[in-house]
Amino acid sequence: MTATAPTPSTARVRATALLPRLTLVLAALLAAFFAAAGPASAHAALTASDPTDGAVVATAPAQVTLTFSEGVAMNGDSIRVLDPQGKRIDTGELRDLCSGNTIRYGTALRPGLPDGTYTVAWQAISADSHPVSGAFTFSIGAPSETAVSLPSRTAGDGPVAIAYGIARYVSYAGFAVLVGGAAFILLCWRRGAAERSMQKLVVRAWVALTAATLVMLLLRNPYTGSGNFADAFDLTGLKAVLETKSGASLVSRLLLLGAAALFITVLFGSYARRHTSDAASDSPEEDAKGESDLVFGLGIGGTVVAGGIAATWALSEHASTGIQPGLAMPVDILHLLAVATWLGGLTALLVALHKVPGIERAAIRRFSTVAFTSVLVLACTGTYQAWRQVGSWSALTGTDYGRLLLIKVGLVGTVVAIAYTSRKWTSRLAGSEGAAEGEGAAEAEDSSDVSRETSPATVTPAATAVPDSAASNPRRAAQLARQSAARRTAREKQARDADPDRSGLRRSVLAEAGVAVVLLAVTTILTSTEPGRAAELEAGRGSTATAVPDRAVKVTLPFDTGGQNGKGSVRLQLDPGRVGANTLHVWAETSDGKPLDLPELKVSFTLEAKEIGPLPVLPEHVVPGHWSASGVQLPLAGDWRIDVTVRTSDIDQTTVQKNVKIG
Repeated sequence: MTATAPTPSTARVRATALLPRLTLVLAALLAAFFAAAGPASAHAALTASDPTDGAVVATAPAQVTLTFSEGVAMNGDSIRVLDPQGKRIDTGELRDLCSGNTIRYGTALRPGLPDGTYTVAWQAISADSHPVSGAFTFSIGAPSETAVSLPSRTAGDGPVAIAYGIARYVSYAGFAVLVGGAAFILLCWRRGAAERSMQKLVVRAWVALTAATLVMLLLRNPYTGSGNFADAFDLTGLKAVLETKSGASLVSRLLLLGAAALFITVLFGSYARRHTSDAASDSPEEDAKGESDLVFGLGIGGTVVAGGIAATWALSEHASTGIQPGLAMPVDILHLLAVATWLGGLTALLVALHKVPGIERAAIRRFSTVAFTSVLVLACTGTYQAWRQVGSWSALTGTDYGRLLLIKVGLVGTVVAIAYTSRKWTSRLAGSEGAAEGEGAAEAEDSSDVSRETSPATVTPAATAVPDSAASNPRRAAQLARQSAARRTAREKQARDADPDRSGLRRSVLAEAGVAVVLLAVTTILTSTEPGRAAELEAGRGSTATAVPDRAVKVTLPFDTGGQNGKGSVRLQLDPGRVGANTLHVWAETSDGKPLDLPELKVSFTLEAKEIGPLPVLPEHVVPGHWSASGVQLPLAGDWRIDVTVRTSDIDQTTVQKNVKIG
C-alpha cells in the first residue's frame, strides 16, 4: 500500500503547536540577556575602612578595620594585608569589633612595618547569602612602588557564578510553576488533575526545582570561594557550606521538596482517579464528602509546603537582613506565594488552553478571580519591599536596584494591562452560554469520533487491516499510527479554534505569559543586586578619610538631586587638614567631568563624639564650579563629619556626607 503524506492542514497544526513554545523560548532568551547585563552581586557594602583607600598615614597602624552596611560572615583569612613585595603582614586573627548597629571587623598588623604602600584584600559573605569582596591600598610615610596587583576577579564572578545564577533562575521558575500549577488545579480546575498535560507540567517543575537546588548546594562552596568547578566536590567545603545559613536553607528546601513529592503523588494519584471519566461510585454523597476531605487536606498540606519552600528564600536573602527583618520575612513569603500563584497559574492556563480543548469556562473565570487577588497581594507586599530596599527617591533613580525596580514595575503594569484584555475575553466566554452548549456538543461528537476510531469494537475498514499488517510490516503499522495521531491532533485543533472567544483568550494569555517570563527574570536579577539603601550609603557616606600632618585632606562625593542635570560630584580639599584654622576649597563637576556652577552650595562640620556642631561654612564663589573659604576652625581632633548641601535648581537639592579623621 502506498504511504500517504501528511495533509497541509496537519503541517499547519504542527507549526501552530510550535508557536507558543517558540514565543516562550524567545522570552527566555530575552530574560537571559537581562541577566547577562545585570550588575554583579554586591549586597553588604563596605562603608568605611581605617586606614581609608589611598590614605597616607604618618605611622604604621596597629590594625586594619572594615565597616559594612549589614551583617557579614568572615574568617581569619577574610582580610589579608600585603606589603609592597606581596608578603602577608597581618596576624591572620579576625577581630570582631561589631557594636550595636555598627558592623566592623579588623585584623592586627605585625609591628615595625617600614614605609611604603600596602594592599588590603578582603572577602565576606553577606547576610543575604551573596559573596562580596574588594581591595584597596594605603601608604605609611609616603607612597611607594608595589609588586601587588589588585585582584581582577571579584567574589561571585566567573563561570561558576554564571552556572550558579542559571540554577537560581531555574529554581525560581520551577517554584512558580510548581506552586501555581498545583493551585490552578485545586482552586480553579479540579478535573485538570486527571489531564496528562497538567501532570507533566507540575512534575517537570518539581524536577527542575529539585535539580537546581542540588546544583546550588554543590556550587555554593566554589561560588563563594575559589571559583573553580572542581571544588564543588570538596567534602570539607561542602561541610562548611552546610554550617552556613545559605546551606541550611538549601538543605531545608530539599527536605520540603520531598514532602512536595508526596503531595504530587496524592494529587495525581487518588485525587486524579476521582475525576477520570470512568470513575463511578454507588454512594455519591460519600464520594463527595471523601473528595471534600481530600481537597481540604491537599490544600492545607500544599499551603504549608509551599510556604516552607518560599521561607527558604526569605530566611537567606534580602528579607533576612536590613531594617525590620521580623516583618520583612513574612511579607516576602506572601510575595513569593502570590507571584507563584499568578505566574505559575498563568502557565498552567496557557498549557490547558493549548492542550485541552474541553477546559470549562468556569475554570477560566475562577482563575481570573485568583489572579486578581494575587495581583492585589503583590501590590501591597511589593510596595513595602520597595520602600524597605530603596528608601528614597534618589535611590530609586540613581542606583542599579532602583532602576531595575522601575523596569519591574513597568513590566507588572504591562502584564496587568494584558490581563485586563484576558478578563474581557473571559467575560465574553461567560456570556455565550448558547455557544458553550454548541461547543460542548461538537467536542462530544469529536470525542465520540476519536473513540470510535480508536475503539477495538468499532474500526474502519482501513483499520481492520492494521493488526494483520502490523505482524508482518511494523513500519506500516507505525505509519498508520502516526496518521491516526495527526487526525486526532487536527480534530483537537478544530475544537479549540471553533470558538473565536476562546482563541482570543488563548492569544492574550500567551502574550501575558511571555511578558511574565521577562518579569520573573528581572525579579531574579533584583535578588542579586545591591539594595538602593546600601548603595546610597556606600556612595554618599564613603569611607573615613585620614588626615596626615602637613598634607591636605581630599575627598570626592557623588550626588544626585533627582532633577534634570542633577547628577555630578563635589571635590573638597581641606588644607592643611588639622586642628585649628584650615582653608577649604570645593569644586563641583558634572557626571562627565565639566565644571558645574551650582545655584547654592553649603558645607558644615560635625564632631558627633563631642557633640560639636554642625559648624556651618559658606564658601565664596570664585569661578564657575569653584568655591573657597578660609579660616575654617576645627577645634578638636576626631572623626569630623562633612555635610555638603548641593542645590541644582529651585526645588532639586540633596545633602551628601563623608567622615574625615582630623589629628
